[in-house]
Amino acid sequence: MTSDRHPLLRLIGPGQRPRALWLVVLMVGSALTESLGLMLLVPLLAALEPEAAGALGGWLTGLGTALGLGQALLLFVGLVALRALINLARGSETLRLEIGVVDVLRGRAWRALLAADWRVLSAMRRAESTSVLVTAIDRAGYGVNQAVAGLAALITLGGLTLAGLAVAPLITLGGALGGIAVLLAYSRLRRRAAQLGDRLGQAYAAMQGGLNDNLEAMRMVKSLGGEARAEEVVLAGFADLSEARLAYQRDIGLGQLALQAGGAGVLAVLVWLAVERWQLGSAAILPMVALFARSLPLLGALQESWQHFSYARPAIESAFALIDAAEAAREPDPGEQQSIRLEREIRLEQAGVQFDGSPGAALAGIDLAIPARGIAALTGASGAGKSTLADLLGGLISPDSGQLTIDGLTIDPANRRAWRRRVAYVHQRPVMLAASLRDNLNWGRAGFGDAVLQAALRSAAAQFALELPQGLDTALGDGGRVLSGGEQQRIALARALLGEPDLLILDEATSALDPASEAQVAEAITGLKGKVTMLVIAHRGQLTELADRTYRLDQGRLVS
Repeated sequence: MTSDRHPLLRLIGPGQRPRALWLVVLMVGSALTESLGLMLLVPLLAALEPEAAGALGGWLTGLGTALGLGQALLLFVGLVALRALINLARGSETLRLEIGVVDVLRGRAWRALLAADWRVLSAMRRAESTSVLVTAIDRAGYGVNQAVAGLAALITLGGLTLAGLAVAPLITLGGALGGIAVLLAYSRLRRRAAQLGDRLGQAYAAMQGGLNDNLEAMRMVKSLGGEARAEEVVLAGFADLSEARLAYQRDIGLGQLALQAGGAGVLAVLVWLAVERWQLGSAAILPMVALFARSLPLLGALQESWQHFSYARPAIESAFALIDAAEAAREPDPGEQQSIRLEREIRLEQAGVQFDGSPGAALAGIDLAIPARGIAALTGASGAGKSTLADLLGGLISPDSGQLTIDGLTIDPANRRAWRRRVAYVHQRPVMLAASLRDNLNWGRAGFGDAVLQAALRSAAAQFALELPQGLDTALGDGGRVLSGGEQQRIALARALLGEPDLLILDEATSALDPASEAQVAEAITGLKGKVTMLVIAHRGQLTELADRTYRLDQGRLVS
């Protein structure tokens, strides 16, 4: 569900609000100590040159006289030291707030994706989701940092304005009006910063997408002699990213140039008026010059922080867009719901699936039954709907029409996750972590002991794994590269069997294997016959020959 609240208010959640409030207290303390320190310049100068003070700031001069020069100097040093301590604490708290926001936002996004309905999740572009999780959320944290910096500058400017009003009201009012005019004049730059931030987000997503695609296709790139094309695509993504960053930095530089030049001009005019028209003494003018000298960079910091936040805002909005979309598609939590067990049969009755944006139904009028501990084969051309039917039987999605039942119990969104706990997949390309064999087997269902792992390997005809140099602790390398394709599939089968599934789905599990490796996987499946219900998805091959019954799909409909 989307929210109309300002992105910054959404970022600072309940868990971060106490720290945010403490930061505001520190900012106020810093502003007060700085303002009081600068105000002490009046009595200090008056003590050195009494005739220059005039009537203006008399009470401050009296305070300085009562304190004495040495005491006033000690107080000044004490205020500066106190402000330094406050700013040290503020910097530490700002970093903790930024890290906390990033951790909470990234955790929330990841949990939302994990809990999202498979239809929505599978429709999301992986590169865009990765870009949001890594880059956009980091930029959101940077946006929080800049918002804090801008608020600190604003509070300090407020304190300096109060100090200035006590010393020289006319000069202060003139400077305040000039500062407001400057901020209003920069509204176009802030709008442009938001546009450049959006462009940067797109550039990051495109660059990461190009990198992912070319890294995954590196074998094909080299075999087709496509190195030059791959280089061009990826480097063009880097160039777009660099240009977006440079364009933004140019805007920042131009804004600071205009601010520094304009601020110096305003200060010069106000000093001239104070001396020539208002006849103020140096004890009043010099502290005001110091106040303005301090206020000008603060005004620049406020403008820059505002611009930086505008730049980061598209990243914040993209992060919340991902979270909102995933959370809106959240599957019902099964909670403590009793596990669903397959004892008799799994059945589809007039089941149909229609994906958003697709001109035709992915599945229509599907009627089939698979007896418990039997093997069913599902064949058909590419795009016939085999994987969609497997997702339906495995509880990843629910039918839009008709129903899926397990022993007569209808599987709906409310209990779908409970059924899915009893299902295991072995895909065409098994996922292998760059970790040990033990970690790969325990992935998803951690905590199995060596005896259980070894038994699963034997059930999957993967005894070879027990003879690896370091046994279960053998590192498999990136993508399991130390194993052959057939060995990887048998490891994936052992991993699937660890959960003692009621339904085992083999999705083109041997289509990429040579005949010898396929025979080894088929041997393992033969050993499981009669122990677990299996759905074999394949065009042809040895696994389909093991099936008790074969179904063929054509354009989303069963034809046999």
